[in-house]
Amino acid sequence: MITVRALRLDDFPAIHRAFVDAFSDYVVKLSPTAEQLHDMITRRGWTPELSCGAFDGNQLVAFTLNAFDGVRGYDTGTGVIPSHRRRGWARHTMEWSVEALKKAGAKRYVLEVIDVNKSAFALYRDSGFEISRTLQSWTYESERHEHAIDIAPDWRQWRLWWDVEPSWQNSLESVERAPQLARFIGDTRGYAIVFASNGDVPQLAVARDVRRRRIGRNLLDAAATIAGKPLRIMNVDAANHGIASFLEACGAKKLIAQLEMTREL
Repeated sequence: MITVRALRLDDFPAIHRAFVDAFSDYVVKLSPTAEQLHDMITRRGWTPELSCGAFDGNQLVAFTLNAFDGVRGYDTGTGVIPSHRRRGWARHTMEWSVEALKKAGAKRYVLEVIDVNKSAFALYRDSGFEISRTLQSWTYESERHEHAIDIAPDWRQWRLWWDVEPSWQNSLESVERAPQLARFIGDTRGYAIVFASNGDVPQLAVARDVRRRRIGRNLLDAAATIAGKPLRIMNVDAANHGIASFLEACGAKKLIAQLEMTREL
């Protein structure tokens, strides 16, 4: 018999097992370690009591992991293990989440889906989600060793340099949930944030009056030096052609595109 309930912090080992199983044959295979998954959902703001799990005995077979910022709910991961697919469990955990988020006061529900994942897109569309924007992801490798200057975050100034609002997982709130894992580098002309553990660069911005002077490229190279591995520049708003042109000029390569989808609650 399968039971559905809110998740708890002590469910994390079961969540990790189910997550790896559910995404083992995904469009982009995901196989995070327990530590990597913990860091990811911590940054995204996982809220256990607003997240849903379907249990077949003691085994978690389907889940929706949600975050909540007081206004928006965010689906940080929905999955069903292969043995329990095509039984409606993804739809069930999604609708459970909608009701829980409504009760918590959420006004809208946000998620991302890879653009070529037609079945997931159809599920979300049929559940009332609409495309709000397209997000592009990139990878960057550097052979240049660039010295990094550590700086203290200055969000008030940095926000003035943004051309678009960062996606949920790149937001300042996301970074501030795990500040001990992040390196903040730059100077008075620009900055970058890098997570050395996985090469993630959630933010990079340069003051408008000093752009096209290799400041951004130097920041990318410094971030790559810190990480010691290819950088991941994920979920960049595809409507910002300036960012795309900059990354292409630096030699970054496009990866997947995702659709950000929103449902009003």
